[in-house]
Amino acid sequence: MTSSSSALGSVRRTLQILEVVAEHGGATAKEVADATGLPLPTVYRLIRDLLDGDYLVHIRGEKRFELGYKLHELGVSLHQQIGVPREVRAQIHGLHKRLDCAAYLAVHRGSQIVVVVTVDSPTCPRLSPLEFGYHEAAHATALGKILLANMDDEHRKHHLDPEPMPRFGPGTITTHAALDEQLAQVADRGIAWEYGEFQAGATCAAAAVRAGSGALIGSVAVSGPDAAMAGRTGQIEQALRATASQVSRYFRSGRTG
Repeated sequence: MTSSSSALGSVRRTLQILEVVAEHGGATAKEVADATGLPLPTVYRLIRDLLDGDYLVHIRGEKRFELGYKLHELGVSLHQQIGVPREVRAQIHGLHKRLDCAAYLAVHRGSQIVVVVTVDSPTCPRLSPLEFGYHEAAHATALGKILLANMDDEHRKHHLDPEPMPRFGPGTITTHAALDEQLAQVADRGIAWEYGEFQAGATCAAAAVRAGSGALIGSVAVSGPDAAMAGRTGQIEQALRATASQVSRYFRSGRTG
């Protein structure tokens, strides 16, 4: 076998692993081996390379692997190339104009969160890019709280870091009990808030985008300086619910392909 054909075989096996992990929203090494037919030692070797390249992340306590931050970057690039439907983009632009806040559309896949549309302005700039993905700070972000509130208790337990959870801003919730209490409110009201939890001085709110089956497929969100968001809870929640409803209706229509 030539070196080129050997390399091609390695790429194919690597893609098989990524495909299994993506389809199942995460998988153990044994589940990958069973699904692909690859020997377990080979799976471990390829997974180790993917972990080193940030294409996979290891979920502690669950012994599962999920898509990593590098694939988030590739996902954002792909969405930029193929484009989000014009009608959906228009809804996010409308949300930004209505509230004069930075507005976002995120797509959720398993426990991954990819922001695919961002609309901001000089008076309300977007949150500064950070060196980790939203899924790695789910407990500290409105987008992440929408995702966590949609999980059952067992799945959420395995997704969260041990206590104290990492602190990203002065308001970050670091205990499971306090987070669970807030997530119950998110599940009940359909809106998630963060106050200086992801970044100091920034407030963010998000609402779920759902398929016709009720499955979570994404979320819409807004962010702004604390002072600009204060005293506007009702206005912001009304606008988020209306936009999330319109985006959900568009995705349910099947017109996105």
